[in-house]
Amino acid sequence: MSLQEVRINAFDEKITIKRVLGSIQGTKNAPTVICFGGIHGNERAGVYALIKVLKTIEKEKIPFLGNFYAISGNINALQKNIRFEDIDLNRIWSAKKIQIIDDFNKNIYKESFEQQEIYKQIKEIVKKDKGPFYFIDLHTTSSDTSPFITISDSLNNREFSSNFSIPTILGIEEYLDGPLLTFINEFGHISLGFEAGEHYKESSVDNCEAFIWLALKASGCVNELEIKKLSYYQHVLSLYKEKQEFYEINYKYEISKNEQFEMLFGFSNFESVVKGQELAISNSKKIRAAHSGKIFMPLYQKQGEDGFFIISLISKKWLVLSTLVRRLKMHYLLRSLPGIQQDKSNKHILIVNPKTARFLATEIFHLFGYRKKVIKDAKYYFIKRDRKVTKLF
Repeated sequence: MSLQEVRINAFDEKITIKRVLGSIQGTKNAPTVICFGGIHGNERAGVYALIKVLKTIEKEKIPFLGNFYAISGNINALQKNIRFEDIDLNRIWSAKKIQIIDDFNKNIYKESFEQQEIYKQIKEIVKKDKGPFYFIDLHTTSSDTSPFITISDSLNNREFSSNFSIPTILGIEEYLDGPLLTFINEFGHISLGFEAGEHYKESSVDNCEAFIWLALKASGCVNELEIKKLSYYQHVLSLYKEKQEFYEINYKYEISKNEQFEMLFGFSNFESVVKGQELAISNSKKIRAAHSGKIFMPLYQKQGEDGFFIISLISKKWLVLSTLVRRLKMHYLLRSLPGIQQDKSNKHILIVNPKTARFLATEIFHLFGYRKKVIKDAKYYFIKRDRKVTKLF
């Protein structure tokens, strides 16, 4: 991929980007932190923050114990300041699509070639370096928001996210098909999405920069004594929450093809809404909240299929209980129930008869670590998020 010049609107400054913005090889071969910026081309704050961090490391000659890679996402879309050109780059990561990644005839979208380069880079890093690997995807939102984390609900993701005193959303993979981090999580690697704030605010760059440094510290790549502005970075993010809270998604409004969707003006992330409250307009009809809770990622941009989400706070007791039953591997109890069997081709999947599912609430499967539910051949397939680390194929 040739070098491209991209204008960062927040700072009215041009920067030159390439697929690997930079990398640091430390004194030890572990751990390894891999950060992505600009998976969506109108979300440039992460790219700029990664460049700033790399420059600081070089200027201050900060010693590294592990490895660090800064990777650009959708370079074509970054250049055009659009979310994507043909298809959302953060919705095409699946085993099926990866298997045809080198087939030119089947990769017809511009994003297919971006995906091809990113995947080959990830695979090369995982093959060359030692773990543990920490994957971090930097994003911004179209609505006003305080920073938050999104993770697939695995215990290793929870443990790493607990290093940051900002809200964490569990189980987003239930409502999105094909995100990059969900694909990476399939191989047991720690993977966090960080949403830094509104697209073009300078504070979003500051938040990304702070999060990168805190992630490098939490992973063990950098000794905290080497980070001169550590207290400032901690303060930048702690302004938003004094303690970490976990949320889960209860509802998603998905925009259908050719639908004329418009979010009502003024909603921001984590704002409380009540059931029946008017939230948006679709084809001249009012869209009302299906549940009470907090609104999450309301759509205020032209591109995107996710109109809005509604989330609710998870109790600490539930978090403790779910951690306990998973560590004790009590998920085997589910397999002994009538109407539930393990998928013979994948030990992380339970096949559930719909009649059985009527008596076992989805929350029970969540408790035991099964977050993703897929309906196939009139059966429910629940996918377990906790798994041992393996190499990417």
